[in-house]
Amino acid sequence: MSFYEIAKADDIPEGTMKAVSIQDKELIVINYEGNYYAINRMCTHMSGDLSKGKLEGKIIICPRHGSRFDVTTGKSISGPRIGFLKLKTKDEPNYQIKIENDVIKIDI
Repeated sequence: MSFYEIAKADDIPEGTMKAVSIQDKELIVINYEGNYYAINRMCTHMSGDLSKGKLEGKIIICPRHGSRFDVTTGKSISGPRIGFLKLKTKDEPNYQIKIENDVIKIDI
């Protein structure tokens, strides 16, 4: 286990997210109801940038094709919708977060 500092807790207010790069990984860190979660930044469907997506509670919606992910688990809620097609998508990896002295740290 290697925890890396990624932000101060004040940098990510409740209900928001922040894109971060650490150890060659592109991630987003989300503050949902005062708890912090981290998943991969790029959608598992066609690499849409989730940091540019819409956050609705604990669900993030990919801006490219509308795939939805639960930010607390990384689980795919629904795949992309392209016309009449409803496709499946893979879950997003998620990462362990801890807070020490108001600093957010992530395990990579």
